[in-house]
Amino acid sequence: MLEYHAKKDLLQDKIILVTGAGDGIGKQAALSYAAHGASVILLGRTQQKLVDVYDEIIANGGPTPAIGCLNLQTATAGQYHELATRLTAEFGQLDGLLHNASLLGSLGPLEQLPIDTLETVLKVNVIAQAALTQPLMPLLRKAPHASIIFTSSSVGRKGRAFWGAYAISKFATEGMMQTLADELDGSTLRCNSINPGATRTKMRASAYPAEDPLTLKTAADLMPLYLYLMGDDSLHENGQAFNAQ
Repeated sequence: MLEYHAKKDLLQDKIILVTGAGDGIGKQAALSYAAHGASVILLGRTQQKLVDVYDEIIANGGPTPAIGCLNLQTATAGQYHELATRLTAEFGQLDGLLHNASLLGSLGPLEQLPIDTLETVLKVNVIAQAALTQPLMPLLRKAPHASIIFTSSSVGRKGRAFWGAYAISKFATEGMMQTLADELDGSTLRCNSINPGATRTKMRASAYPAEDPLTLKTAADLMPLYLYLMGDDSLHENGQAFNAQ
């Protein structure tokens, strides 16, 4: 998919929500979606990072984005529903949802994994995705065609020693995507997952501190797949596990 070339107006007039939009792949996806015509809803836990992305989109001439500050680790069901109510009033529909926000947790043997770490990682990487998706479904159904993208990992497709909570959460993410895709089969909604692969991000650096980041793909390098799955060229794709590299 790295050879996919998105039309400039691929996402014209679409409304797309991106979680973890303040940094890394989420930030780049928000910038790329806006550059192709989408009005992007920036969701994250750090207000200033979201404001910085907002300003960059405006400086690049993109459609005016919206900001939603929400900590997925502590968010309540009521807060997710409040967000959906606000978006319904402001936009009326949602054409895309990118579940990008994730926590790495601690790496080490499963027998030594702190259960509170497992709970926290599952809360952000799995529970929050379901809790956000549920109240947004009516908005997604109002779009002519809508795409939901889940962020996976190679360790969520084949278990790897010492990846503990993160690997467990990404297996759950793949299961959620497949379950939802089967439920949506034949509808105007579709969902798929992306394994970004080794990418030059802060999360990657924390997992591999001795690695030379200059040997890795940048988030911008991965955007062809993120654009493909969010645009109408991928209307026939549902329930698929994609690799960005």
